[in-house]
Amino acid sequence: MTRYIVWRLVTTIPVLFGVTALTYLILSMTPGDPVQMLIDPNTTAADLAIKRHALGLDQPVYVRYVKWLGELAQGNLGYSFNTGAPVAGRILDRIVPTLNLTLTAFALSYAIALPVGVVAATRRYSWADYLSTLFAFLGISLPTFFLGLLGIYVFALVLRWLPTGGTTTLGGGGFVDSLAHLVLPAAVLAVAGAGALTRYVRSSMLDVLSQDFIRTGRAKGLPERTVLRRHALRNALLPVVTLAGLQLPALLAGAVITEQIFGWPGMGRLTIEAMSQRDYPVLMGITLAAAIMVIAGNLGADIVYSWIDPRIRYD
Repeated sequence: MTRYIVWRLVTTIPVLFGVTALTYLILSMTPGDPVQMLIDPNTTAADLAIKRHALGLDQPVYVRYVKWLGELAQGNLGYSFNTGAPVAGRILDRIVPTLNLTLTAFALSYAIALPVGVVAATRRYSWADYLSTLFAFLGISLPTFFLGLLGIYVFALVLRWLPTGGTTTLGGGGFVDSLAHLVLPAAVLAVAGAGALTRYVRSSMLDVLSQDFIRTGRAKGLPERTVLRRHALRNALLPVVTLAGLQLPALLAGAVITEQIFGWPGMGRLTIEAMSQRDYPVLMGITLAAAIMVIAGNLGADIVYSWIDPRIRYD
């Protein structure tokens, strides 16, 4: 297992190189000038040229990219065009709220999807199965911005149970206050993720329940709960784990919209701000962080495989 993990980590180097190179090329081709976003429109062309030279934007794309790689090799992600602050610091400040939001939504989505999917599979074509199908289709079909606006209207404006946005109340604070601000955006992301996950759990459970070893366990007199929990569910989790490895980066992408709606100071809002300001160093740092999350999610899924199914071994 150790050799396999080391080999996977080594193979991520060319993947990250390709992702960053393609992203840098795309950003250099996008319309708009970062310098004009920083300087007054009445500034002279000479001042624009001086600022562009100071930021290195007058150099060819491949030269700028090689310099960026050199800084990255030293642990430096560069400096923001807009604020001049280190990109790593800006990302670290924003990634903690995003991780709080996405990991909570991740846990909630599985807490919802696993029991709902299992009940739908064990009670096929019953009212519970039809309700779970309706829930799954609504979660898949409804966009996160609609769920977010609906949640704000119902729970914040009509019922007044939860705040409309932010991470804490102005002048307030404490764990309970932070939890109240977290509930609504996390629930929106969880419902959106649980929709597709419920269908995966149901389909995988139906496939496992038709296997011979399940019939053998029941014929031997094992309690139905034991058959479902220790034999059926454990084998049905393998394709679900694959989805989990890709769901965390997807939640991060979904948080871009959700954070904007709820005023959550995370990576999503930082992405929108950097895009509107043409802040290329920040966008490169965010892309690199997202790529690392995708690779880490897939590697984590492979490791969990061997824990769920002891027959799986990596050489």
